[in-house]
Order: sequence, then C-alpha cells, then structure tokens
Amino acid sequence: MKRLILICLTVFVLWGCSQPTPSLYTLKGEAFGTTYAIQYYSLEPTVSMTGVDSVIQMVNNSVSTYIPDSDISRINAGDSTVVADQIFAEVFQLSEQVFKESNGYFDPTIGVLRNAYGFGDVSPLEVIDESVLDSLMVMVGFDKVKLLPDGQVIKEHPGIYFDFNAVAKGYGIDLLGKYLDTQGATDYLIELGGEIVAKGMNLNRQGPWVVGIEAINSPLEDRSFQASLQISDRGMASSGNYRKYRIDEVTGKRYVHTINPLNGAAQQSDLTSATVLAPTCAQADAYATAFMAMGYQRSLELLSELNGIEVYLTYQEGDEVKVFASPGLGQQLLSGFPADGQ
Repeated sequence: MKRLILICLTVFVLWGCSQPTPSLYTLKGEAFGTTYAIQYYSLEPTVSMTGVDSVIQMVNNSVSTYIPDSDISRINAGDSTVVADQIFAEVFQLSEQVFKESNGYFDPTIGVLRNAYGFGDVSPLEVIDESVLDSLMVMVGFDKVKLLPDGQVIKEHPGIYFDFNAVAKGYGIDLLGKYLDTQGATDYLIELGGEIVAKGMNLNRQGPWVVGIEAINSPLEDRSFQASLQISDRGMASSGNYRKYRIDEVTGKRYVHTINPLNGAAQQSDLTSATVLAPTCAQADAYATAFMAMGYQRSLELLSELNGIEVYLTYQEGDEVKVFASPGLGQQLLSGFPADGQ
C-alpha cells in the first residue's frame, strides 16, 4: 500500500511541475519608411508596441539622415560638437570592417553621390558628368573619416556625407531582437522591409522558421518568391537593383541605387540581387550591398575569405539569369532554382 501511495504522489508531482507552453504572438507596424511584422513565442504577450517604437526611435535619432536633428544629420552638416552614441559607434565600426574587407566597395561616405543621383534626401543634380563626379569623389572614402575614442567624428573634407542606410536597418532589426530577448521571447522571427532576424524555431511546426527570397521580376503590388529556405539564429538581408532605380527625365539615363564607391558610377553590375545570411542582420545588410557593387566574380572571391557568411546570388550571364547559392545556404533551401556547383 505504501508503494502505491508513493507512485501516486510521484505522478502527481511530475504532472504538477509540467512546464507551461509558450504561445505565439504577433505585432505589425511601420518603421524606417517600411513595414514590420514580429512573431514571437512567450508565456504571455510581453512585447509592446511602445517598446518596439522606442528601439526604432533610438536608431532614428542616431543614424537617420531623414531626421534633421539626428546625430548623423548634425555630423553631416558639420556640427563638431556631436558625441557619437553607442548606436552610431557600432554602425561606424561595422562599416569600417566591411569597407576594408571589400576593398572599398562598401562605403557609407557615398552619401554625396546618392544625393546627386536622386536616391538620398535632397533633389538630384541636373547634370552628372565626368567633372561633376570628380568633384564629388573628393568627398568619398571611408578612409577619410575617423571615430575617436571620445566619440568625436573627424572628416578630412567638410562635405563628407555619411549614409548608413545600407547597414542601419539591419542594425535596427538586431536591436529589436535584443529587446525581445529582454522581454522573455523564447523564439521569434522579425521581418522589416524584407530583412530578417530569426531566433530558435517555429514551435508550432517544431522546426526552423521558413522565409522567402523575392523573385527579381516580382511586381511591387504582388510580390512573389523565387526560393524559400529554413533559418534559425541568423540574420538575413537582400539587395537588388531590379526595383530601386531612377530614370532621368531629361537624359533618359537609368541610375541604380547601388553605387560603385571606387568610380562613382550608378550602373548595374552583373549581379541582379544578393541575399546574405550572417550572424547578425547588420552584417547581412552590409555584405549584401557590398556584393551588389562588387559584381559576381569579386563577390565569390570575398566570400571565400569570410566566415559565417552564406549567399544566394542572381546574376546576368549574357541574356540568361543564373543563380548561385553557397553550400551552407544551399543546404537550407526548400525551393528555388538549382545553384551552380550543386
């Protein structure tokens, strides 16, 4: 009888100590000029819109060129009293790293060029010829700027214009992930303007999160996916010129938003899109932009030197569009065009 009572008590204790199951919660909103969707698992809905908005506001106040009194806007305007905060410093340091690794193909000092071509926050120049480019290129080069230990930013030329848009959105998504961590979110997927941070798994399907890579011919009003893949504990970002371009009304010239920092040209390379998986979304964001400027062969050369970076590239070879997926990413593909060498 004592043994039966003991067994019953043991079963009762085990049943009473069973762990509660996290539930899936969703938040949607607008940030950085686009939309976001957050899915997260937690024992209760601890992630608030107010908390998300505060993270977004901190990033905007530091590195948004569209806010006149942000730190970066004041630095661009020549205010030498600005002391860079942690956000600006971390974005600067990552930019410097990718600038060096890409041999200058990633360069956030191309702000004057983006503004000139009409991709910034001012009206484009009416004429962009060789002499104009020469005068603008004097103000381009991440080796012409420094961030001192005390937070002071030094520019060799007063006209140097920082534009961290190719890394700041990814950095902001990483910060949102850190905020979710503090709120008890055990597993989550954050998507903002097509860029992603994934942690853990989709508990409903007991597997990694599944995301899509947009097709280069996808219409803006009805976007479709070229490939789908599994992702966990990674950041993902894509860059492409298939939608982000401008045609000059006077000359008829077509300018793409990815600018070559070495010669100032806003011309399409043979890469049509670059999707990158990296430890952080900020890294994925920066490398995707670098690859677009470098073109296919240079991208492969850089990729061979990097650790923890995987890619899905579409590129033009004659009249044919081809696809390359690095081995690590290829193993996570669920659908999509076959990659070269696989």
